[in-house]
Amino acid sequence: DSAQLKEGSVHTFGPELPAIFDGMKLAAVATLLYIIVRCLNLKSPTAPPKITYQDTPLSHYLFISCPLLTKDGHLQTVLYGKLGRVNTPIPCGVRKFLPMQDGATATFDLFEPLGDHSTGDDITMVICPGIGNHSEKSYIRTFVDHSQRQGYRCAVLNHLGALPNVELTSPRMFTYGCTWEFAAMVNYIKQACPQTLLVVVGFSLGGNIVCKYLGENCQNQDRVLCCISVCQGYSALSAQETFLQWDQCRRVYNFLLADKMKQLILSHRSSLLGMNSSNIGDADLSRLYTATSLMQIDENVMRKFHGYSSVKEYYEKESCVHYIHKALTSLVDHLTSEYLSSSPEKKPNVIFALTQHGGHLGFFEGAVLFPQPLTWMDKVIVEYSDAICHWAKNRPVHQQEA
Repeated sequence: DSAQLKEGSVHTFGPELPAIFDGMKLAAVATLLYIIVRCLNLKSPTAPPKITYQDTPLSHYLFISCPLLTKDGHLQTVLYGKLGRVNTPIPCGVRKFLPMQDGATATFDLFEPLGDHSTGDDITMVICPGIGNHSEKSYIRTFVDHSQRQGYRCAVLNHLGALPNVELTSPRMFTYGCTWEFAAMVNYIKQACPQTLLVVVGFSLGGNIVCKYLGENCQNQDRVLCCISVCQGYSALSAQETFLQWDQCRRVYNFLLADKMKQLILSHRSSLLGMNSSNIGDADLSRLYTATSLMQIDENVMRKFHGYSSVKEYYEKESCVHYIHKALTSLVDHLTSEYLSSSPEKKPNVIFALTQHGGHLGFFEGAVLFPQPLTWMDKVIVEYSDAICHWAKNRPVHQQEA
């Protein structure tokens, strides 16, 4: 009887179980799609950036010469690196190694232009990538390829310790605001290409570095036509609370970045512990395993590379907020797309573009599942740079000396 009961039970409920599971799967898929659509603004209409600027002949010229400033594609950071870079180009360049005074070895990749620039001038983009990034990242490769085709030489800094299979030669890695490696790359370009003019480009953490570099010393602005800073923060101290918020998945993004940084730091464990001059101990690296935010990693490891006594001092000294006013009063122009900072003061040589949808370096356009490999970010930076290059070449001599 029990065997019959079991057989009957199987016969009675068996056909219904797959239907239940199918219903659960369908509900799960529907929930996931809803979250994607709501969180990533996939169905929201495109909107132009909010532009903060001072009404000057230059700003009038830029809005005419750079129409992409008044247009916008969607911004979806999560999908950006996965779906937006399916067919990523692989530009051909040469890797340079630069010995630093403290024993570190800076590296950057140099990519020659694939044609003449529209101005006929020799122009180099000096590029500083985002946190833990380098020239082999998909968004950098796509941007470099597009820039080369428009006649730009590109020099891309590889953050110290970021390249896979490249060992550290001193007990430190890149930090939030250390400009030493970027300065070494720029100086090399100036010496190797004495006729070249510079367009400075920084992405995310790289934006903080380039703005800090330009403000640290006015001589750093020599031959610089403009600085373009994308999705950067200006004050790490002020941004701490923002990064811990759940709004727009910032807390999740913070966690993912922290996990990435943990893996990067631990990959250099033997180098960081094996050198006599290291400020990092085994206990510091052991604390990384329980870190869930960038702030915890900065407290336990990053601040110690330059001997800061606290994470507060580290953030204060390495943020460009204390230097940027010196850069902005001297540069031809500056473009920033950033949603973590407050509205800047209007300046005659500044254009501040605040995009209307959330995201971080995710500016792709086209269909959701098949976005265009070349993004709004890539195109607007090059179009803006072209406009500045032509303005600098054709403006009256008395304006050039002003």
